[in-house]
Amino acid sequence: MLSYWEQQSFTQYDHIVVGSGIVGLSTAIELRERFPNARILVLERGLLPTGASTRNAGFACMGSVTELLDDLETSSETEVLELFEARKLGLERLKNRLSDVSIGYAANGSYELISEAEEDALDKLEYLNDLLKPVAGQPAFKLANERISEFGFSSYYTKALIQNTCEGELNTGMMMRALVNMALQHGIEIKTGAEAMRFEEQDGYVTVEVKDPFRNEMWELHGGTLSICTNAFTKQLLPHVDITPGRGQVLITEQIEGLKFKGIYHFDKGYYYFREIDGRILIGGGRNMDFENEASTELTLSGHIQKALEEKLDEIIIPGTYYKVAMRWSGIMAFGGSKQPIVKAFSDRVFGAFRMGGMGVALGSRVAQQLADLIVAR
Repeated sequence: MLSYWEQQSFTQYDHIVVGSGIVGLSTAIELRERFPNARILVLERGLLPTGASTRNAGFACMGSVTELLDDLETSSETEVLELFEARKLGLERLKNRLSDVSIGYAANGSYELISEAEEDALDKLEYLNDLLKPVAGQPAFKLANERISEFGFSSYYTKALIQNTCEGELNTGMMMRALVNMALQHGIEIKTGAEAMRFEEQDGYVTVEVKDPFRNEMWELHGGTLSICTNAFTKQLLPHVDITPGRGQVLITEQIEGLKFKGIYHFDKGYYYFREIDGRILIGGGRNMDFENEASTELTLSGHIQKALEEKLDEIIIPGTYYKVAMRWSGIMAFGGSKQPIVKAFSDRVFGAFRMGGMGVALGSRVAQQLADLIVAR
């Protein structure tokens, strides 16, 4: 039961955003820029974002060679180029908004390890560079085979090394902290531990029912608009959208003395990725080993995939090098029948931006901008 004061001061908003990840916070900030005097609320069911925003690898990436070639098997050149551009614009907007320093951005190099089975991709570098040049402004990919032994990778697996010239790395925790700080500085309210259970459009507003776990009761909040930015969890509010969750397994080692490489790395069509951070190796991926069971919203570890990540360290990345695993975790991404994110007006008052395809860091700021533009247009 709400008090008079609670009812009066904490239930009426101009804009309500569900989800406090990259897209949700960026959307709230975009709305503040367009509506300086509006009351804006962000709802988050956890203490931190539940999906991947604080659980990703910190890649500021736009797609590797084998990943883009794989996309071209099911998408047109125009669609692939548009998505590449959206990722580029998103990263630029993120960096311009928060600054390189505040998100720990660094250009320490981005590379893709090419196996014997993928060597045909080398014949298509010129084709991809020509396709992407209108957006990249330079050759996006070039061979860097001379660095294979320098980095210490297994020559048995790594038959070629491709440098991705448009990518960098960032610190996920710093990025999310900077987004939270900016939202608060702009007078945006963020309520954590507040799960949006359902919504209903009324005459002139949207009612959002929010679970209060302490009082074990529901609050009814009213907003002029509702923006759903819950990525893999969106079906809980919009059950008919085309979304399949995809769990990503991650581990990070203790510091490794004499580690030979820096930067970020991809292999196997982007299904595996690793990087150096603080003298450690962070490696993630492997959901292609078990698509069915990894299509889950449960933040649990998959033992066989975690074991596979260690095998990749042993056999490909640092063969013959002793290491200890420091931490393991998982994050939840969102995929669908298309790699294009969904940015949509579901009515005059209900909007959504989700299905980042594992590229939320790159796409988040761009789709938030598009979502806010939709709201203004309506």
